[in-house]
This record gives sequence, structure tokens and C-alpha cells, in this order.
Amino acid sequence: MIAILLCAGFATRMYPLTKNFPKPLLKVGGRPVLDYLMDQLLVLPEMESIHVVTNGLFYKNFLEWQARWKKISREYDIDIHLYNDGATSNENRLGATKDLALAVKSLKTIAPAIVSAGDNIFRFSLKPVAQTFIKTGKNIVVALDEINHGRKNLKGVLEVGPDNRVLSFCEKPIEARSGWACPPIYFIQTSALGCIEEYAARPDAGDAPGHFISYLVEREPVYAIKMNGKRLDVGTIESYEAAEKILTNEPLILPREI
Repeated sequence: MIAILLCAGFATRMYPLTKNFPKPLLKVGGRPVLDYLMDQLLVLPEMESIHVVTNGLFYKNFLEWQARWKKISREYDIDIHLYNDGATSNENRLGATKDLALAVKSLKTIAPAIVSAGDNIFRFSLKPVAQTFIKTGKNIVVALDEINHGRKNLKGVLEVGPDNRVLSFCEKPIEARSGWACPPIYFIQTSALGCIEEYAARPDAGDAPGHFISYLVEREPVYAIKMNGKRLDVGTIESYEAAEKILTNEPLILPREI
């Protein structure tokens, strides 16, 4: 199993903080946002390598980040690979879907993958989801009951059948058709990853990776694991400040420190 982390956005909604610095490397609770995800990925027994896609503007920032993680990742025998998609501004960005296609095309061997945005902090364990993903061979997404806990404007909304198969996935719906929200972390099998280049080449391909999941559920079975947990989405100045407050008062227990 590998991980593909999508970190090539320009985060224009968070200017001036992100005008000359990548959002995934902003510090929240004293640590870069992306580091919280790295802590979870490195301790997964099945993890073989981690692939991070960034852009031309912030490539040097991620080279420094990669160097800082090199010693730690070697302890787990996991390599960290960095890809530059060449974009230098929001106007010529590729978008997350095409960045995912770029990463998949760059792989020597396609393997089951955890695909995640780099700007969310997941306050639930990825380990049970990853174990089910490997054991069952199914495509899996996480379902959080966010809308019934006061969160609105959900980015990804799932309709889930009685067998937990995803019936539909809608990215940024005008009106949520269910209370199940899907955070931007997806567990995708090899056969499904093989569809990403075809989807990314479509003229109607959506920017956010959730659009690919919407496309995928109509072609392959995708199942949801319902979890009690929260995520911190660092997408605006307001959500960034809220995350800082939460993690200052309620620090995460890091898996590799347990």
C-alpha cells in the first residue's frame, strides 16, 4: 500500500498567509498541518511509500519538509517521493484530479493507495480503515456524521445503502442529501487507480479529487466505513484560527508516540 498526498493548491482564500507559503506546511498547534497525517501514515504496517504532489512555486518548501522527515521515515523503511506539477500560480494550476493522475503515472508500480488532501487534520485513527481496505480488497471512503453535529457546507456528501455500499457521492452539493460527510481521504484499489488518467482527461473532469470518487462509484463498488470522529479542514483564515485554538486546548495524541 502507498499514500498519495495532494498538496499542490495555492490556497488563495487564505492570503496573505499562503501567498508565499504552502497551506499544508502552515503550523497549527505548533506543527505543520501535513505532519499530523504523516504521523498516522508511517505507523501503518502495510505502508510502503508516500508520494507528495506539490507545485513549482512551493517545491523548495517541500524539499525542506522532505529532508526533515527523511530520518524518521527511514526508521519505518518508508520512502517519501516528491513531485512537482510545474504550476507557478493559481491561474495555471493543474487541479487535484490531474495532480493525482500525474502521481499515478509517475509510479513504477501501481499499488492500492490512500489518497488524501494535505490540508485536513483527521482526528480519528486511519489504522482500522487501512486494515479493512487491505483485507477486503474494496474501495473505501470514510463517512462522518458531521451535518447532524452542526457542520454545514459539506464538501463531500455520501448516500449509503444498507450494506454500506456508496450509492452516490456529491462534491460540494448545494443541499446535502444525507448527513454522511466524506472527508478528503480515500482508500483506492489498483483497478480504480487505473481509471484516474482516463477521468482526468475528460473535458468535464472536476478539480477536486472527490469528483473522481463520484465518477468511480458509478463504475466500481465503493464502500463507506462509518466512524465517530472529526476532522479539521484548514481552508480559510477562520478555519485555520479555529483549528489552532482546538489543537492548543486539545492536543492530538500522536500514534508513533503511543
